[in-house]
Amino acid sequence: MTLPDSNVLPGPLWLFTALHVLTLSMHFAAMNFLLGGILIVIAGRFERRWENPTARRFIALFPAAMAITVTLGVAPLLFLQAVYPRQMYSAAIVSAWFWGLIIPVVILAYYFLYAASFAGNRDASGKARFLWPALLGLLYVSLVYSSVFSMAERPDVIQRLYAQNQTGWQWNPEVGDYLIRWLHMILGALTVGGFFVGVLGKDDPETFPIAKRMFGYGVAAAAAAGLAYVASLGELMASLMRTPAIWALAGGIFLSLGSLHLFFKRRFLVSGLALFASLILMVITRHQLRLVKLRGHFDPASWRIAPQWSPLLLFLVFLIIAMVIVGIMLRLFFRPSTTSQLGLARRDSGGGFHERNQAD
Repeated sequence: MTLPDSNVLPGPLWLFTALHVLTLSMHFAAMNFLLGGILIVIAGRFERRWENPTARRFIALFPAAMAITVTLGVAPLLFLQAVYPRQMYSAAIVSAWFWGLIIPVVILAYYFLYAASFAGNRDASGKARFLWPALLGLLYVSLVYSSVFSMAERPDVIQRLYAQNQTGWQWNPEVGDYLIRWLHMILGALTVGGFFVGVLGKDDPETFPIAKRMFGYGVAAAAAAGLAYVASLGELMASLMRTPAIWALAGGIFLSLGSLHLFFKRRFLVSGLALFASLILMVITRHQLRLVKLRGHFDPASWRIAPQWSPLLLFLVFLIIAMVIVGIMLRLFFRPSTTSQLGLARRDSGGGFHERNQAD
């Protein structure tokens, strides 16, 4: 009996790369909405933070945003592991305990977001008490991902760490490989969060100026962190600039600034499309950097291709269905009639009824 050969790629490399870039960009968009929204709700200078209708709508949406973020994060991880299995699994094994803790941390953060959503409008301390641990949990998950994924691009570091200790408690010591990149991601989340706060609070004279400040500061700070990260690459920067990454990087910066300008002009749809396009270009830049770092260690083009079209077709069909459903959900949520009634329909410990009585 001949066992099936698993050392093949079940589809063209270009298709796996394109699907990885697309699904990772979608995951980042959802994650940035969630993380950036929490940051702005907590740190935004709202006069009556927990009574602000935009902040309340965000808090009510956080559990659903968490579910979408987790769901959209599965596909890019699988595509990455399909092309870089030895690198990914080896890095995860070295930091096995930190990696394994992601699951309970995500579950706890999910419950905290639900608790914040159900807390009454008058229970300000309750909402803050639940949002802070959820935020810390999300920051932990993002930092572990940055650490492990950057270590997967350094086979020499993986080999050295595993030779020293096989307990699974090894943390990536090459902090320069991921810390600035992680900070760039957090600042990018602040940018996206500012955009969505502005869309939801476009008619609120208190909320929209906050969103403009967060969006503007986020774009400037994320750009500075991104350029600092590129400068920290040292000798790798010259190799990276000889790849298509230079065009993706320049295009991403240009689209980010264009999105900010359009946002200030209140052209939200075009601004959002430009912002998402800039996110895709940043993911492409990151992919090119991975190829540069792994040069001499592994070439994904060396995979033998043995296409299995039926599973790929099934995935594409369900991906399209999921994108349509999420698009409909977002359209319904951001529809003016829906957003104006959401605060009145909310039944959270009498707060919603209080608002209804005031309206009557």
